[in-house]
Amino acid sequence: MKLALNGATTMKADLATDLRAAHAAGFDFLEIWAAKLGKYLHTHSAADLRKLFDESGVEPLSINSIEHVTFRSPADYTAIKAECEELCSLAATLRCPYIVVVPGQLPDQAPSLEEIIDESVGVLTDLSAIAERHGIALAFEFLGQTDCSVQTLELADEIVRRVGRSDVGLVVDSFHFYAGGSTIDMIETLEPESLFVFHINDAENLPREQLQDSHRLLPGLGILPLAEMLQAFKRIGYDRVVSVEIFRPEYWERDPFELAREAKAAVERVLARV
Repeated sequence: MKLALNGATTMKADLATDLRAAHAAGFDFLEIWAAKLGKYLHTHSAADLRKLFDESGVEPLSINSIEHVTFRSPADYTAIKAECEELCSLAATLRCPYIVVVPGQLPDQAPSLEEIIDESVGVLTDLSAIAERHGIALAFEFLGQTDCSVQTLELADEIVRRVGRSDVGLVVDSFHFYAGGSTIDMIETLEPESLFVFHINDAENLPREQLQDSHRLLPGLGILPLAEMLQAFKRIGYDRVVSVEIFRPEYWERDPFELAREAKAAVERVLARV
């Protein structure tokens, strides 16, 4: 599988530094953190960024992300669609294939499972129509925390299947997979072409309900079932991209070039054991 560095891993570094660090460490792809992209575009153009990618030999994989896309007010939803239009236009210029989209939190009046599915399918259908005009695909990432409306791979897969578009697929994040109680059997039922990106990370040895993003670790340093997940991906024929995404403030204080090298070495050690 190809390897990617996600800009969340090096959160305090700017986008140009992320690209240089990914290149120096030998990553194939960079997942662009959307806030960093916005800052870069204050003083540069998308064409400037595409030139940096061309010079580095690293390719853009995704823009992360449009957050909380479901269960929003009409005004918020209008803004989300405008954000999707803008990011998809940028992605097309950058030749970046995916925009990551994330479901919203559960509303105060808890919806039924079917209401969650209907809302998610409707939103992904709307946003994918925008993305299609730019030749961009949407990668839907469920979150394992208990306040998220889509917490498991099984539910996310059901939503993507009901959307029924080849340009709408899944992101599986190992942290959210574990925190939300997803199972290896859920991987076994996936169509490999519907899985666009695997976010790899590890986590401290804490009860699932206590895990927060800050408890993430480099792959191989924690208790997540990474080998079992990768073996299941291999069985279904998934061999696209493994991307290191770690929201750990302690790591953000480190030199991004050193962290990128360690991240790549860590994921390669995990892959070598599968």
